[in-house]
Amino acid sequence: MATRYKSVAEMFIHRVRQTPDADAFYYPTGSEWATLKWKDVGERVRRIACGMRALGLEDQDRAAILSNTRIEWLLADLAINCAGGATSTVYPSNTAEECAYILSDSSTVIVFAEDDKQIEKLQSERANTPSLKAIVTFEGRPTADGFVLSLEQLEAKGREWDEKNPGAYDAIINRVEADWLSTLIYTSGTTGQPKGVELTHDCWLYCGEAIDQTGLLSSSDKQYLWLPLAHSFGKVLEMIVVRVGVPTAVDGRIDKIVENLAVIQPTFMAAAPRIFEKVYNKVVAGAKDGGGLKYGIFKWSIEVGRQVSALRQQKKEPTGLLAIKYGVANKLVFSKLKARFGGKIRFFISGSAPLSKEIAEFFHAADLLILEGYGLTESSAASFVNRPDDYKFGSVGPPVPGTQIKLAEDGEILIKSRGIMRGYHGLAEATAEALTPDRWLRTGDIGELTADGHLKITDRKKDLIKTSGGKYVAPQELESRFKTLCPVAGNMLVHGNRRNFISALITLEPEAAAKWATDNGMTDKSVDELARDEKLRAFVGDCVKQLNAGLAKYATVKKWELLPRDFTVEDGLLTPSLKVKRKAVEERYRDVLDSFYAGALDEV
Repeated sequence: MATRYKSVAEMFIHRVRQTPDADAFYYPTGSEWATLKWKDVGERVRRIACGMRALGLEDQDRAAILSNTRIEWLLADLAINCAGGATSTVYPSNTAEECAYILSDSSTVIVFAEDDKQIEKLQSERANTPSLKAIVTFEGRPTADGFVLSLEQLEAKGREWDEKNPGAYDAIINRVEADWLSTLIYTSGTTGQPKGVELTHDCWLYCGEAIDQTGLLSSSDKQYLWLPLAHSFGKVLEMIVVRVGVPTAVDGRIDKIVENLAVIQPTFMAAAPRIFEKVYNKVVAGAKDGGGLKYGIFKWSIEVGRQVSALRQQKKEPTGLLAIKYGVANKLVFSKLKARFGGKIRFFISGSAPLSKEIAEFFHAADLLILEGYGLTESSAASFVNRPDDYKFGSVGPPVPGTQIKLAEDGEILIKSRGIMRGYHGLAEATAEALTPDRWLRTGDIGELTADGHLKITDRKKDLIKTSGGKYVAPQELESRFKTLCPVAGNMLVHGNRRNFISALITLEPEAAAKWATDNGMTDKSVDELARDEKLRAFVGDCVKQLNAGLAKYATVKKWELLPRDFTVEDGLLTPSLKVKRKAVEERYRDVLDSFYAGALDEV
């Protein structure tokens, strides 16, 4: 697939020049929404980019962004690329130590920090980030020594540098090449230390071109963007905005989503499955609380909607009595649900984690289409997606233009495209494990292809957990850390793949438990009895709290159960080398694990 540009910076400049007076972004200012035209975006990006050059940023240097999703994140990211640099992404939920690791590993020279809370993290680890030259804050306090400066101060420096160096800004953009590093996205590894995924300008150009070629979106659409921009999914949405020119409202505040949707009235929104799960649960709970008649109407409407959904999946429309019933159901129930999303949604895209087929079918019954997609950070996220005229629930759709797929003998999905990463930063061995010699990406997922070319993900080859919110969690790290915190623990199994939070099964080590019982005057109790003892459970609970204290919120163990017996080789739950057989344990204790998530998918 031919490209029209050689860099993200060039693509951005073309967008500004092509549609200078078109709406680019909407963003909240107090209780109102402000608008940025593309020419306004172009001017601010130029000042920020030149300001970074004034601070000493050189070609292909890294600059990091430590912030929630907001308009300044997008401006900073575009400016970094236009300044010839590459963006290192850091989640605002990362601990100070995690931030320091990423900044040090990436040799970041400038950090954009959202507020004083994020600045405090960086300042506390300043000794461990020797390459860092300056912090630019969106709404925090600058420091007298100039190490921390406001975005306004940076833009003032940029204006001055631009005036003193005429033609330099355009020259920088002209020399950026397609194979230059554009983004360094850090993703969790099984050892706990994140790996920097090197994504070039061409990776993102490819994503923009491929989505553009599918015809999914146009400049007549309107996007509501709230996803974390430190995640590859969010970055793809940014590239679509630049490539296609989709006007986009930006606000990462989760608690404002419903309120904002009513005001913005988007035609399109992307989200992780957890958002759809929450809406589903709230809608069902509200219908039940409404009492017998209201709930009866709701169930009737959903049943009618499911019949229509089944027809539409066959590319047919309802007729006759069914069409009349559907009109009634739409007026009584579905129109109210659609109104919650602003009333103009054409479709949603779900990504970053598997979407339940039941959830997709529920929304489709209500005339709200969710198109599931699939990709990895290592493939620049956009690799497969269902289309409005070609979707199959339970699948992640066909590949986007330019993406090739093949299945290994064990069913592992291998993909190849221009979006495949250059490699893991500074990790040649890990890169060789992920990429074949001819640059096919080993996804670690097991899948199958339908007769019409749709991909279905059936399993994960590796143990790395991915929650329904799209966050990666390395279970082995939590498990080993917990056993150092809890002296009575035999084993811990961390669970949560495709779930909306992390849970755990904990076993007692018989000898340690017996000693604890003796120390606490309970010598007559068996391990089975101790597992139910409130005092011992409180002790284990305190250990879980200690574990959680050092974790990002999404990785914390929300629910756990103390099992009456330890895992053994004899019962098939441990290997001969005493490693936990994860799938075997999960299968053995499926009822316990499922009980942690009861109500997550209520049946109608």
